[in-house]
Amino acid sequence: MQNRFFAIIMFLLATAGLFGQTEQNFTVSFNNTPLKEAVLKVETLSNKKIYFDESWLKGHFVTKTFENESLRDVLNGLFSNTNINFVLKDGNVFLLNNTYVYSELPSDYFNEAKPDEKVIEDNNNAPIFQEEYAERQTVQTRKMITIGKQRPNAANKTYILSGVFKNSKTGEPLQNLSISTIDRTKYTVTDSEGRFSIRLPYGLNKLETNLLGFEKIRQDVIMYGDGTINIELRENTESLEEVVVKSKKDANVRDAVVGVTNIDIESIKTIPLVLGERDILKVATTLPGIKTTGEGSSGFNVRGGRADQNLILLDDAVLYNPSHFLGFFSAVNPFTTGSLEIYKASIPAEYGGRLSSVFDIETKSGDMEKFKGEGSVGPITANLAVEVPVVKEKASLIVGFRATYSDWILRSLDEEELKNSEASFYDGIVKYKHNIDNNNSIQGTFYYSKDRFSITSDSIFDYNNRLISLKYGHSFNEKSRAELILVNSQYKYGINYEADANEDFDFGYELNEYQAKLNFNYKLSDKHKLSYGLSSKLYSIDPGNIEPIGTNSDVQAKTIDREKGLESAVYLADLFEVTDKLLLDLGLRYSFYSALGPATQNVYEEGVPKNESSIIEVKEYGNNESIKTYGGPEYRISGRYLLGNDFSVKAGFNRTIQYLHLLSTNTTQSPTDIWKLSDLNIAPQRANQYSLGFFKNLSGKDVEFSIEGYYKTMDDLLDYKIGAQLVLNNDLETELLQGEGKAYGVEFLVKKNSGRFNGYLGYSYSRSLVKLDSQIRQERVNNGEFFSANYDKPHDFSVVANYKLTKRFSFSGNFTYQTGRPITYPIGRYVIAGEEQVLYSDRNQFRIPDYYRLDLGVNIEGNHKLNKLAHSFINISVYNVLGRNNPYSVFFVNEEGQIKAYQTSIFSVPVPTITYNFKF
Repeated sequence: MQNRFFAIIMFLLATAGLFGQTEQNFTVSFNNTPLKEAVLKVETLSNKKIYFDESWLKGHFVTKTFENESLRDVLNGLFSNTNINFVLKDGNVFLLNNTYVYSELPSDYFNEAKPDEKVIEDNNNAPIFQEEYAERQTVQTRKMITIGKQRPNAANKTYILSGVFKNSKTGEPLQNLSISTIDRTKYTVTDSEGRFSIRLPYGLNKLETNLLGFEKIRQDVIMYGDGTINIELRENTESLEEVVVKSKKDANVRDAVVGVTNIDIESIKTIPLVLGERDILKVATTLPGIKTTGEGSSGFNVRGGRADQNLILLDDAVLYNPSHFLGFFSAVNPFTTGSLEIYKASIPAEYGGRLSSVFDIETKSGDMEKFKGEGSVGPITANLAVEVPVVKEKASLIVGFRATYSDWILRSLDEEELKNSEASFYDGIVKYKHNIDNNNSIQGTFYYSKDRFSITSDSIFDYNNRLISLKYGHSFNEKSRAELILVNSQYKYGINYEADANEDFDFGYELNEYQAKLNFNYKLSDKHKLSYGLSSKLYSIDPGNIEPIGTNSDVQAKTIDREKGLESAVYLADLFEVTDKLLLDLGLRYSFYSALGPATQNVYEEGVPKNESSIIEVKEYGNNESIKTYGGPEYRISGRYLLGNDFSVKAGFNRTIQYLHLLSTNTTQSPTDIWKLSDLNIAPQRANQYSLGFFKNLSGKDVEFSIEGYYKTMDDLLDYKIGAQLVLNNDLETELLQGEGKAYGVEFLVKKNSGRFNGYLGYSYSRSLVKLDSQIRQERVNNGEFFSANYDKPHDFSVVANYKLTKRFSFSGNFTYQTGRPITYPIGRYVIAGEEQVLYSDRNQFRIPDYYRLDLGVNIEGNHKLNKLAHSFINISVYNVLGRNNPYSVFFVNEEGQIKAYQTSIFSVPVPTITYNFKF
């Protein structure tokens, strides 16, 4: 106590002469003058000695004019944008680097520290002393950092510290890294860009970081104002028995969105799939709410929606045909894919143009530190992806290529018809990413795929996708970030027909989409996170052209006029944390569409069927002239309420508009389907979806439960008349019908994410119904009543499981059961004009037999030696172990006066495969 009293007396004596001195006024001007030079000039003018360290003044310049001002005011002006304070004493000036000398002591200076102030709690809520806590943690202490400039009367204020955490090895941002004070009173987590923001009190703050797989550090920060820090962390190389990295732990409970599915790209390698091909989109169909019309079919039906109602994005560019090999494989390379998020409801406001879902696929960035790769060799395909550092810690390239050698297999078979068949595909992707600095980054993706097949010897089909995506990201500050995205998507297909008859032709179809998009994210406060932006896309469709092949062909050349449309939108969304329990995600999107010329449009008489005789006017539109405009608000509202730390209820409402339609006379999506833009005679599709769900996690067991229900209504769905001619039709609207639809269902999912035994079980009961009613009898289907859609499958049950026997050996299985899809059966015969005709039931009144399948696999990891050329993984699987002859379709033929039914199947026997995977 005596020592403390002596220090107080010395402090008062030392500061006794700091105040009350007479100051002279003087005038001085500076123009981009180095701060040191300015200080020396003031020293000369004031006749006072100024003491300082030159290093404090380096890099600072001053442009100011002082007229008849005191020395104190001049010094305050010189150092206003620096961390320099000063003291006037005994005719001298002492500069201080971010230190302030107080003229009086704080009011609580003599209060003794309370013992309980030294106590904090660990994760088990057991009180421990701070010294003991530090000893129990493996923490790397970093050099103390001072933020801002120390000022008087600021002790009761708080300030915002923000910045970015990155991997020191790769330069990649560290997501979901926790930053907290050691007493856990202040806490935050980094976002997907590694950014964080935390409000801290004035003075010294001791921060700690925590992220599995990275070093834990303690960073002492003195807060005198708002500021930023950027920190790089080293990877933690400590050997562990097992490491499970969870990027979004408890997100299923705590996020506001409902109806969202995330696919773990790494875990799908153990799921048995047909022909041994790892396939992220096929795995998605094992989850509740996502279906296909049948085995080997293309396209997806999400919560009762049609195949064209899904927005499938690959690095922000639309992938129009997501399948290879007539639907057996997806067109997305699994080795270059970083993440897949599927929005079945609560679609973010930045996305538009589709009614049912968004498949947001992001290609992973290449390693910025070292060259590495991954590949596989299977019975049908080979795949290779490599990552190349271009500029160490700043830029990287990832390249992937996949191809099939099925042609070689077909030519090796004894069956003569199959020998002459052809079926092949390939795809390639390149992504370049460059982190220019902490605030700027660019990335570009190029993707191309091509399929070619010939089931008969006289025709060859081919189709291809091409995507180009460019994205520039810029951070204005710790609160605001923007992205500029430019993309082009192209889908083309062609048919080359050469037979013995004079009907040889070449048919072509092409769709192009060009889009520009500007997104902003702004953290308004701790409770409001805003996202807003605008986008515009131009559609250009060449609906088809046919050319005769050879001089003997009787086919007449024909070209359908190009279609164009411009779709634009603005959006605003707010992630609003109302309370600790209630979180709202509020979004509004306003979309506007205009069909553009040049074009010729027919105007039809009201109340009669659309055909050539009912045309009352033909309108001509010039280039880029607006034909018809549509638009309206699209609401995106969802909310979460926590019923406990691991239990929540969520609800949502979505309104969506779609201006592009897919036309097909097939049950499933086909490569030769055509896309049609809304125009004078075809209105856009619209949908409203209501959803409600409960989400529960079992603490400590890594088990998730969820149950979700939904109800969806749809208007202006596009369908076609019986016997419709959809290809090369100038008056396509005469073959089409527009009606309404509704879908509803309940989805249940239980998922175990880790442990020796892991996997998930999903079940959904759902219905999808269509109503085609009209005052015109010829345009009415099933008497204008609701009937089952082609893809309506009420019961859908899936189990995906994996059991890890040892570190190298595991067993996996996949079981699927689905209700058979609807079909129209012949139910009688009648004779008219001397010819026998078939009488069919109402559309989709019956169903094909139910579908079920069991797949089993054995997975063998290579040895785990570090020094080896490549690490291997072998998958041995049997698809359709039970040999179930699942029907793909049922069709009817008239043979000798009798109507006979036939069933087609894709795989009616067990299909064994072995695939070798490797990493280097």
